[in-house]
Amino acid sequence: MSKKSKRARARQRSLDRRLQPSSRVVAERTPATVQDSKSLAAPSGESLYAALSSRYQYVLPELRGIGIIAGILFLALIILSFVLR
Repeated sequence: MSKKSKRARARQRSLDRRLQPSSRVVAERTPATVQDSKSLAAPSGESLYAALSSRYQYVLPELRGIGIIAGILFLALIILSFVLR
């Protein structure tokens, strides 16, 4: 079990290092200047979107699962409303 926590901490540290310069770039933005997405890229060449999508890669599969469960429950409620009339 300790290997998993070490791996998770190492992964989090590497993600924090990659996102740290890009957060500084976003903080320096002013509302008067409009910047395109290329100027928001991290110095390593990785875009902000790619960095965030790799960090939150678990969100979309979990939302899909929640949607499936909610759909099944909604369908069950509709069926029960007709059966228990």
